[in-house]
Amino acid sequence: MTATERSIAAADEHSAHNYHPLPVVVASAEGAWMTDVEGRRYLDMLAGYSALNFGHGNRRLINAAKAQLDRVTLTSRAFHHDRFAEFCAELADLCGMEMVLPMNTGAEAVETAVKTARKWGYRVKGVPDGRAKIIVADNNFHGRTTTIISFSTDEEARADYGPYTPGFEIVPYGDLAALEAAVDEHTVAVLLEPIQGEAGVLVPPAGYLAGVRRLTAERNVLFMADEIQSGLGRTGRTFACEHEGVVPDVYILGKALGGGVIPVSAVVSSREVLGVHRPGEHGSTFGGNPLACAVALEVIAILRSGEYQERATELGEHLHRELGLLAGTGAVEAVRGRGLWAGVDIAPAHGTGRDVSERLMERGVLVKDTHGSTIRIAPPLVISKEDLNWGLDQLRAVLGA
Repeated sequence: MTATERSIAAADEHSAHNYHPLPVVVASAEGAWMTDVEGRRYLDMLAGYSALNFGHGNRRLINAAKAQLDRVTLTSRAFHHDRFAEFCAELADLCGMEMVLPMNTGAEAVETAVKTARKWGYRVKGVPDGRAKIIVADNNFHGRTTTIISFSTDEEARADYGPYTPGFEIVPYGDLAALEAAVDEHTVAVLLEPIQGEAGVLVPPAGYLAGVRRLTAERNVLFMADEIQSGLGRTGRTFACEHEGVVPDVYILGKALGGGVIPVSAVVSSREVLGVHRPGEHGSTFGGNPLACAVALEVIAILRSGEYQERATELGEHLHRELGLLAGTGAVEAVRGRGLWAGVDIAPAHGTGRDVSERLMERGVLVKDTHGSTIRIAPPLVISKEDLNWGLDQLRAVLGA
């Protein structure tokens, strides 16, 4: 057996089979490139689902983590620590908000946002106890906790996990009329991804987010934007909502906020919204820990330069132009996305998304499939144009286009 085969066999023996990874075992990485246990190099065109926006081993982030490791890594929120206030202030300012509630994973942040919206509904809006409703979109992906999969339309994510949490209504994504019809006096929030990543990088119709913002403001409903994948530079703006000039009531952040170094997530909002929480009602031992704050502060500093947003815009335009040409060959049925992020629907004659992902892996490019026929392309924002072109050349070769 090869080193790769031994490692995969050991993993299959001792880990739950809740993922179906590509058969590659990564041992090291730098920038946009990863190296496996056999010494083979691969161009990373997934970036940890946007967690690695700033590349593998980004020296600024690694140095920030190393410096903090020598000082203090965890206090729990039972005590204050000297990085917390700065982190909250800087992240609130980046978002144009007032308060931050830090957690660890994206799913935790979504759960926190759901709890916050309900509490706001009862304490501020005056919704009768137990009647709060949150509106979500079909094909959403906000995480995999019991409550979150309760409002998923993906049966693979939902099956055998009931009974499900009530209090949610699902409407078609991008359909403003359906959303408006669903809002009633008990609606406390609308929870949406500005671009649906797991669904295949689905971009809503122009004007949709602005319409959601207008409707929620008129009806005294919170607009909660899940920018866990779309935020922090991926689409060419700090937040994907900015493409329509929209500022939601609540930002839900994660993935790239930890720079691929440590899990960091947060709910960011106004004092009116996050001020509903009182001591003991919600928390996390690791949320807002010193190491997380140190890394996230460096992420915020990187984002303030605007460099990565500009790279995502420029390289994204090139990516979509090249993918558009590929669509013209018939090998690709559709291309969607924004910035350095694309969903590519493979024509059935060329195999499934998994087939194409495996063939690309054999040629040294790593992407990931979703929903059968779609592959997602989302390289680290540090990728060079030359490497991006090389990766696209491999895709053309795999598709014979």
